[in-house]
Amino acid sequence: MPKMRIIYTHNIIHYYLSLLNPFVLVLLSLLCSPSLSAANSAHNTFLHCLVNHSSDLSHPITSSIFTPNNALFSSVLQSYIRNLRFNTTTTRKPFLIITASHVSHVQSTIVCAQKHNKLMKIRSGGHDYEGVSYVAEEPFFLLDMFNLRAIEIDIETETAWVQAGATLGEIYHSIAQKSKIHAFPAGTCPTVGAGGHISGGGYGSLMRKYGLSIDHVIDAQIVDAQGRVLDRESMGEDLFWAIRGGGGASFCVILAFKLKLVRVPEKVTVFQVERTLEQNATDIVYDWQHFAPYTDSNLFIRVVLDVVNGTQKGRKTVRASFTSLFLGDSKSLVSLMSEAFPQMGLRQQDCIETTWIESVLFWTDIKISTPVEILLDRMPQSLHSLKRKSDYIKVPIPKEGLEGLWKLMIEFEDTILYGHPYGGRMDEIPSFETAFPHRKGNLWKLQYQANWNKEGKDVADYYIDLTRKLHKYMTPFVSKNPREAFFNYKDLDLGINHNGENSYVEGRVYGYEYFMDNFNRLVQIKNKVDPSNFFRNEQSIPTLPYEMILFNDAYSKLFIDL
Repeated sequence: MPKMRIIYTHNIIHYYLSLLNPFVLVLLSLLCSPSLSAANSAHNTFLHCLVNHSSDLSHPITSSIFTPNNALFSSVLQSYIRNLRFNTTTTRKPFLIITASHVSHVQSTIVCAQKHNKLMKIRSGGHDYEGVSYVAEEPFFLLDMFNLRAIEIDIETETAWVQAGATLGEIYHSIAQKSKIHAFPAGTCPTVGAGGHISGGGYGSLMRKYGLSIDHVIDAQIVDAQGRVLDRESMGEDLFWAIRGGGGASFCVILAFKLKLVRVPEKVTVFQVERTLEQNATDIVYDWQHFAPYTDSNLFIRVVLDVVNGTQKGRKTVRASFTSLFLGDSKSLVSLMSEAFPQMGLRQQDCIETTWIESVLFWTDIKISTPVEILLDRMPQSLHSLKRKSDYIKVPIPKEGLEGLWKLMIEFEDTILYGHPYGGRMDEIPSFETAFPHRKGNLWKLQYQANWNKEGKDVADYYIDLTRKLHKYMTPFVSKNPREAFFNYKDLDLGINHNGENSYVEGRVYGYEYFMDNFNRLVQIKNKVDPSNFFRNEQSIPTLPYEMILFNDAYSKLFIDL
């Protein structure tokens, strides 16, 4: 990977840091610590290890270390919390934050954490739905990657090196500065961090044309459990396979990905059309299931279902909002829709021809006339407490099933469903090509959403329960054995790993829903590259039980397959 210039955030945190001697900050945090209990003493020993182990004197780690005694500690922690459910006074905080700004910081952190048996959480953008990247039930420290966010675009080779802390918006903006006909297939939320998004699968409006983000990762730079910096060649194809869809945090720290860019037309077409139940939404959504996964791969149409006021005063209804990206002109799109999906009633005036980079703004509900520099803004347009769940649909939901769903949504009011069509390129890539298994055979992916702004456990429990009730209702209409789920839509309802003696048994529960048959291989790779289970969290890939290692491979495979 070419040497990258570290780009620092231009905010108050770094302004004040520039005014203070970093080494003095760390020493003060040590000296001002509360009475040296066993825990505090152990934490201080860990701190000393970090400071003393850093081998690159030109990039001292001291300025990247924040303890709770540091006035900026809370600001650093909260700046990348994207789910306010985990930003409360009762949420356990890390005993230390390391905002790595150089690869040597990551290496020192891993070596010292292993030596002193510290639990490490890794955060790149903070969009983990369950806060797993920055919350834990036991003492932990946070390795924050937001400073490692350099991006290098090479249009001649149509590739890009992207560090883990870069946001999708920064990636898209960097590509657009170099070319009007190149893009990268990733998510529609520009503030999402690259490290977690890409390693967990990564999808967006280019999915049906080009597949997932991981389908275009051609190299990577990581730090493994031994503190070694590895690329694709030195890590080996097994680990490279695992970090493309299996999530990086179970195996290593992702430093950067090398991406293969894709081509798009200079002009693309977008539209958003809304239909309520009174406007025949039930029939249109039903027909969408038969059209969206099978149509031209240049066309992607997402449906969002929510509850709004109806035409009759005091009555609620369900609204279906169809948002589309078409890699072509509006005339061709309207012709295609009129012929194959006339129920939508798409008109020429519904369509907007624009550039691909401006379509990113459109999908983020930002006016396309807005300067694209807004994609460099790391703060989401809104923050709230939230809960997410997921499902995969393999057979179209009958109208009776949809009508039952509408009834439940109207009763609950405060839930939203997102439907993302598959097909196209997703049908062509084998389920074992990467660790992400949900390919051919899926018509669309469903996301359940609940968002709220009030505080309190009772409030949170109420909204979380709404998603669970919808999820339960959908049981007859979704995938089975296992009931598949999307790893990047983290859902602790599927199971929690306590990383004890039952780690494998606990991990297998959610592991098969996220990874299906690929779970077996992920476990085997985990056992090879991180047998001590240093890289662990509430839903990480588990290691095999020690006693199983003593048996031959055939017995191990039989045990896993049971």
